[in-house]
Amino acid sequence: MSALLQLQGTIVAPSRDAWNGNDKWIQFSEIDGLIIDGGGLIDGQGSSWWQDCHSNCKRPTALHINDCHGSRLTGIRHLNSAKNHISIASCTDFYISDLEITAPGESPNTDGIDISRSTSITIEKSKIGTGDDCIAINGGTSNIKINQVTCGPGHGISIGSLGEDGSYDTVEEVYVRGCTFKGCQNGARIKTWAGGAGYARKITFEDITLEDSQHPIIIDQFYSSHDGTQGPSKGSSVAVSDVTYRDVRGTSADDEAIIFNCSEESCKNIVMDQIDITSSVPGKDAHAVCKNAEGTATSTVPSVPCLSD
Repeated sequence: MSALLQLQGTIVAPSRDAWNGNDKWIQFSEIDGLIIDGGGLIDGQGSSWWQDCHSNCKRPTALHINDCHGSRLTGIRHLNSAKNHISIASCTDFYISDLEITAPGESPNTDGIDISRSTSITIEKSKIGTGDDCIAINGGTSNIKINQVTCGPGHGISIGSLGEDGSYDTVEEVYVRGCTFKGCQNGARIKTWAGGAGYARKITFEDITLEDSQHPIIIDQFYSSHDGTQGPSKGSSVAVSDVTYRDVRGTSADDEAIIFNCSEESCKNIVMDQIDITSSVPGKDAHAVCKNAEGTATSTVPSVPCLSD
């Protein structure tokens, strides 16, 4: 079964008062060869949900695509989803390009694109500015290519979070290239919960431009949720390995431009090459914070004390 949807006008979500309680607004499932194209707008009317509805109610995802293979999503604009704008789940061979996703920087949990349990996904030539991750790559996901995406505001392009509540999660073969982070809370980010299991490996961030972004490079193996909930400080952890940062340059809004906060098992084979990050605050120096990371740093500014030259 295949389907072609040409979106030319505007689709507006029902008001919160009229919502039926489902956690998905628009959904496509089990359609191989799905094509969604056009120049139209999906307006989630999320502002009424953001004001007083965080974890205690089921805010809807605007567009959920599940178990669709050999598919395309191109040329669509998304505005103000109540929760995440686009969810890609259990899909393979999916191409996404020329999207514009917009929500205020303070809007809660309004991720641009969430990917889970999927493989061979390409996202390129898009602009994403939201109140959460521009792109989140979750467990069960592999072979992800992200090219020429501008992110900001938002929490960056994130691997995870992985390992919540002791779960086993895996992510591998992620390649992020030619992307720009403007005024983001984070940039190239890997986040895992303490006490989880699994791995995040074979991940590359290359040719990255930073403009006044906090924490441009960050691995946090002690991730906690927005309400402060955090896993145990010891025990098992999601193994992070074979992560490469190459040709990353620009400015950091925070003194801590590079953060590797790894568990006792450590982050292994972290490679940094041709990194040049300076503070965007006059008179300030950017620096790195490094705990339990192993690897090499070549031509890296600021220097990373626990990586070898």
